[in-house]
Amino acid sequence: MAANRWDTVIPPAGTWRFGWSPASGRACLKRATFLPIPTFNLTFALAVLILLGWLAVGREVFRGNRRMRRLATLAAPAPAVWPRVSVVFAARNEAATIGAAVPTMLALDYPDLEVIAVNDRSEDDTGAILKRLAAADPRLKVVHVTELPAGWLGKNHALADGGEAATGEWILFTDADIHFRPDVLRRAVAHARAYSLDHLAAIPALQAGGTWLGICVAAFSLVFALFVRPWRVPDPTSRCHGGIGAFNLVRTSTYRKLGGHVPLHLRPDDDLKLGKLMKSGGFSEIVHGARALSVAWYPTVGDLVRGLEKNAFAGTDYRWWLILAGLAGHAAGVFWPFAALFCTTGEVRWCYAAAVAVMLLLAADHQRFAGGRWWHGLFLPAGIAVLDYAIVRSTVLTLWRRGIIWRGTFYSLRELKENRL
Repeated sequence: MAANRWDTVIPPAGTWRFGWSPASGRACLKRATFLPIPTFNLTFALAVLILLGWLAVGREVFRGNRRMRRLATLAAPAPAVWPRVSVVFAARNEAATIGAAVPTMLALDYPDLEVIAVNDRSEDDTGAILKRLAAADPRLKVVHVTELPAGWLGKNHALADGGEAATGEWILFTDADIHFRPDVLRRAVAHARAYSLDHLAAIPALQAGGTWLGICVAAFSLVFALFVRPWRVPDPTSRCHGGIGAFNLVRTSTYRKLGGHVPLHLRPDDDLKLGKLMKSGGFSEIVHGARALSVAWYPTVGDLVRGLEKNAFAGTDYRWWLILAGLAGHAAGVFWPFAALFCTTGEVRWCYAAAVAVMLLLAADHQRFAGGRWWHGLFLPAGIAVLDYAIVRSTVLTLWRRGIIWRGTFYSLRELKENRL
């Protein structure tokens, strides 16, 4: 019995296994050959996870950009009779830019066109400039807004007025500072009709006057693409949606059936939500608009930061936890891989180096479709840092003020939150 005493003794951990003792006729523990268990390296696992994340993001954006059509090369057959199109834009104190942009709208090579300019309570020479342009071209109609009704954002109300005044079978909502190539509207309308679309949006080239502004614009373009995923918008089974303030072409009958701009009356991100509204009642698509549309988005980095103040927080439906999640994602996925190059070694550093390479190559490649300079994408972390500051600033100011200030008018956060779509 002494020889079998080991089968009743609790052995040291890690060197035993269950077996069968012939002497006792029962299951027991026997000494096993020791097999070393590999140590789990959390640092290496994190590096691999971040690399895999960037590979997944890169695959999504790289393939998505190439699935999207380009407005400049749309080539659907021309209809026998071109439907009437109304180009609608709102302008408030746009005297510095409107004189150069509106002539490009009137120069559109389209046979049945009207342009409706809504002068939204301007205090500069915007109204006078529009009046002079309308006198020279009867296709331009000017609607003057003198008072803002309660429960409306100024721009949204102006676009609603323009949409009501439109007589076209299609309405192109645009901005007062967009420059068009003459053949843009023909290509867009022919494509929308050929593919039975109710909404066609196009992303313009964002012109940046300066290196630092170009870097910020490049970062914004990539973040916007990841946020909206415009290549998935045509899929009716996808929840992805979007619209572009520079170019939102809508079928008038569908637009009015869905309530026009009334469901968007207090949305600072009205262009995005117009896309969501139109997709809820029809078919939608977003295309690349570089080399067909352009806009000098903001003159300086400071103007960009201030410009995002009104709608950066609104884009999350005023959910602060989404802002925190986004900032954490940028810290882990964008900033940390660069820092890790200086504080890691061996295979961990190589993983982070690969992640950084994928990140920068993706940002540079994306600029080919956005219309910017490819090398601006190589400074992606710097641009992301500015955008993060703008987003935090927008969130803090909105919460502190309990609302937003847009073009001199205050809108309370309570009423803004009520307008969900």
